[in-house]
Amino acid sequence: MSGKQYFKNQIPVIFFNLMGLSALALFLLANGISVQAILFIFFVWLIVLSVSLYVTYGVRKRHLNKLLDMTEQLEERYLIAEIMKMPDKADEQVFYQILKMAEKSMLEKIGKIQNERKEYKEYIEQWIHEVKTPITAMKLLCENNRSPFTRDILAELENISQYTEQALFYARSEHTEKDYSVREIKISDVVHGAIADNKYLLRQSNMKITTDDMGNSVYTDDKWVRFILNQIIRNAVQYRTDQPALHFSAKKTGDRVILSVCDNGIGISGSDLPRIFEKGFTGQNGRIRKSSTGIGLYLCRRLCDKLGIGLAAYSEGKGTTIALSFQMNDFVVGVQG
Repeated sequence: MSGKQYFKNQIPVIFFNLMGLSALALFLLANGISVQAILFIFFVWLIVLSVSLYVTYGVRKRHLNKLLDMTEQLEERYLIAEIMKMPDKADEQVFYQILKMAEKSMLEKIGKIQNERKEYKEYIEQWIHEVKTPITAMKLLCENNRSPFTRDILAELENISQYTEQALFYARSEHTEKDYSVREIKISDVVHGAIADNKYLLRQSNMKITTDDMGNSVYTDDKWVRFILNQIIRNAVQYRTDQPALHFSAKKTGDRVILSVCDNGIGISGSDLPRIFEKGFTGQNGRIRKSSTGIGLYLCRRLCDKLGIGLAAYSEGKGTTIALSFQMNDFVVGVQG
């Protein structure tokens, strides 16, 4: 609370005190009281008024600062009325009741929005599961009727399948802990699984795939990591050059295993690199290729944070390297040492 503003608000109180003091002085003069006695009374009155104002200011400031501190410590600050004590003053009780009414209204609004979000999320998940059936059926039809035309369709079906998976993972990314299945997995298995998920897309783009020996094992959720790799592979295809190549490698560094995915694509500009994991950010490359949404790498970052996986990107003019860093606990290090 500002002292200047407080005393400015007290101007009416000071004015009425001065008016009362003037009236008293006139009354005392009319009754023959000496000027010295009136000045003494005037002086004492002003001292008492000043002390009263300063003491009231100090008490109010401490009280309000305490309320501010309590509010700042709350994660949901609209609940401040729940931890406030009922004020003693009548005007403060009115504001307290207003806070309680505002809190109730806010909680009702939040509950309504949460229910709407839950219903929408459930609908999206149900729709995605239902649309997977015709996608799978179309894949089988194309697999059983091989031709250049059906191979192109299969590549596009992979695109559709990946987009539906992206929507499903986006819907679930807020509560990933409910869908965890952490177990020991071989990095080579999850990498080859991700390559298989995109085989027609990679074949259509003439992407050359190379892998190093990746015998390391880590404890994580293979489904979520596979999804992350799918997003990285799709980005490599989308921003490829005339002779595209993609290389997977893994190495153990201290208590971590680093999985690197390197491409020889058009690369990422230095100004865009720090922001590529932001939601909706497409950068210079995304503006050139209108199909970019800026959601894929954002989801990768979000899921990596949930899984405790480090995520970094490197690019020097041409080509991009995405590195996933898996933490190994003491038990895993001892077994693989």
